[in-house]
Amino acid sequence: MIDFAHGGNVFAVARHLGIAPEEILDFSASINPLGPPARVRPAVMAALDRAIHYPDDGALELKEALALHHRVSPDNITVANGSTELIHLLPRLFPKGRALIVAPPFAEYARALERCGWEWDYFHLKEEAGFTLDITGLRQRLQDGWDLLFLCNPNNPAGSVHPPHDIARVADLCRETGTFLVLDEAFIDFCPEASATGLLLSEPEAVVLRSLTKFFAIPGLRLGYSIAHPEVSRRLTDLREPWSVNVLAQAAGLAALADTGFRQRTLALIREEATFLFAGLKAIPGLAPFPTAANYLLVRIEAPPGLTAAVVRDRLLERRILIRDCANFPGLAAQYFRLAVRTREENLRLLDGLRYVLERQI
Repeated sequence: MIDFAHGGNVFAVARHLGIAPEEILDFSASINPLGPPARVRPAVMAALDRAIHYPDDGALELKEALALHHRVSPDNITVANGSTELIHLLPRLFPKGRALIVAPPFAEYARALERCGWEWDYFHLKEEAGFTLDITGLRQRLQDGWDLLFLCNPNNPAGSVHPPHDIARVADLCRETGTFLVLDEAFIDFCPEASATGLLLSEPEAVVLRSLTKFFAIPGLRLGYSIAHPEVSRRLTDLREPWSVNVLAQAAGLAALADTGFRQRTLALIREEATFLFAGLKAIPGLAPFPTAANYLLVRIEAPPGLTAAVVRDRLLERRILIRDCANFPGLAAQYFRLAVRTREENLRLLDGLRYVLERQI
């Protein structure tokens, strides 16, 4: 039985199919199709000599590089073993309480809350509104009394982006209701103009989560960080397990941040290929893609009736293509799936596969 709770489970899928992981074209994980910046591989290889030592527990050099990149103080930064580590630490900052999650959401928010004995509920973004924020509706929900609010921007898996002025209004609502705001910007590097990091630096009841694994294509190394008021950063740092960020990940992060040209190449490719993939999906009868600001697209199956994303996923797997069935995202039904934006050749292969599957289902 394959666990499809997350995307990117190519090793389990490959074992199930009896093939090498490299034979799978993975559209289920939204990772930069360019791969890591050129500087990363030699930096990681050079750092192998440091593997005989424990890592720098505070990742000070990387923290300083991130602070310089964001023009903040190193005291605002907490480096972690992926932003998921921080998601699981956040409920431990407080006594058990109640959390509101803007949906459809990343599954780890609820999992982290459950492990810490919290109660939670969802505030659902509406498909007919393009999965945009309903500020009035959110204001009403927050009046019920919530200790934490989880908000992902851009939304995963919908790809909708909330502009900074909306995030500022959410921050105001949280301040008025005494709600701690967790703003997850894991994919914001693909639409950097929408980042609200600077708006929340002085907020003592807020934190911004960032990832280095998606944009710089190093999910296997696990590397993320948070940006917050120094007191919040200190408390998060105190909760971390020692040495959670290894020497190879720290070296990769430093090298990736130094490659400024990589950012422009990535943004140009993603914007071009997202437009191409959206048009290609829209041209396939039975599929309805949603516009995106990120490096992935949410797609709804409209025809034939009864066809589910799980069936499409399994049929594509026969062609060694893996997509993300979104049925386990709260607020989405069995007809939704998510696709990463990849290179032109790979996107063409995906579109050919989808046409093949849909034609045989209609």
